Amino acid sequence: MKNGPWRSINAASLRNRFDYVKAFSKRLTGDIRQGGLDYRAMSLVYTTLLSLAPLLAVGFSVLTAFGVHNQMEPVLLELVAPLGLQGAEIADRIIGFVSNIKVGVLGFVGFATLFYTVLSLLQKIEESFNHVWRVKRLRSFQRRFSDYLSVLLVGPVLVFSALGLIASMANTEIAQTIIGREPFGTMYYLLGLILPYLLIIGAFTFAYRFIPNTHVNFRSALVGGIVAGISWRAAGWLFAEFVVNTTRYAAIYSGFAILIVFMIWLYVSWLILLIGAQISFYHQHPRYIRLADREVKPSHQLLERLGLLIMYLIAKHFRQGNRPWTIDALSQRLALPDLVIENVVDTLKKRNLILTAMEEPSGFVPARDPSTIALSEILEAIRSSPAEALPVDQEALSVPAVDHLLERLHACSAQATECVYLKDLVDS
Repeated sequence: MKNGPWRSINAASLRNRFDYVKAFSKRLTGDIRQGGLDYRAMSLVYTTLLSLAPLLAVGFSVLTAFGVHNQMEPVLLELVAPLGLQGAEIADRIIGFVSNIKVGVLGFVGFATLFYTVLSLLQKIEESFNHVWRVKRLRSFQRRFSDYLSVLLVGPVLVFSALGLIASMANTEIAQTIIGREPFGTMYYLLGLILPYLLIIGAFTFAYRFIPNTHVNFRSALVGGIVAGISWRAAGWLFAEFVVNTTRYAAIYSGFAILIVFMIWLYVSWLILLIGAQISFYHQHPRYIRLADREVKPSHQLLERLGLLIMYLIAKHFRQGNRPWTIDALSQRLALPDLVIENVVDTLKKRNLILTAMEEPSGFVPARDPSTIALSEILEAIRSSPAEALPVDQEALSVPAVDHLLERLHACSAQATECVYLKDLVDS
């Protein structure tokens, strides 16, 4: 009898977890089929084929300048390892093609074109990640140039230098002496088995953390990185078995078979990367899991309430000298998805009612003295929508009875907010 309540609690907890996993799986499947992840993965395959050689050429030139270019081929072989012998052939052809590219003789126009092709791939990746994270805006041109440049120039040098340093340290006499003793030998062997997983998980985590044009928690990025990294390695094993049994495709497609298999592997890799990004997003924003649709469309009444609430909270924190509200903080306080809050905040910013504070993390403050911001101005900002910019035939939408009713409603609303300012709302 004493265990009865605990059994019911445990049963309820298990049921809630099962419902959560069921809802999460259904939502993730819907994102792949209807959310456009599969189509974006296909788009990235096409962009990769166009940008792979320029990307490796730029990276090869940078790595050559630092003397660590010899580390590129082993990494490329690791990426195409599931293709078996065909993967080694593809890697040899790519390395040979890249080695024959003379960046110094391309000229300014040729180098600019080469660099633009590489930047277009990174921009495509950012657009796909922003789609997953419901972010509508790309980085500014200045931020794109600086961030992408650091990824292209600094990132490869640090990664390959670290790999080269690890390899050279392992070959030293002291390291060999330590490895020859137990349990260090076993630990070194296990580290060799685990290190490929750690590297790929670290690469995925880095992508999820820094590529989206929004704040991503490290823990959420790590969860997505772990799932995507393990899935990518597992998919590599399965794809290797698939390649072994595809000899009949060579008889059908002849020389094109290797290209087709390579494109399929690129598609699988990009799809896993985007699925991992989606898992990171749901880990950071679990409220989106149970939404019926991807796009959240609140009613006009809710939008008006949110507009007044957000302005009230921002002005109150500003007057009290507290830290400015952020999108995440407002989302938690109002128990609504970030996308809804972000749309209202963007509307208020466009009407010069709030500004983004310079401090980190960037929050929001009133654009001017709350005693000069009328409540009617806030409501008018929320009620104005892009739909009003459509070409509308006023005569076709005009009926005297309806016009008279709307005029009365507008007059009542104006009377209710007459001479009432945001400062009065906060002080009350």
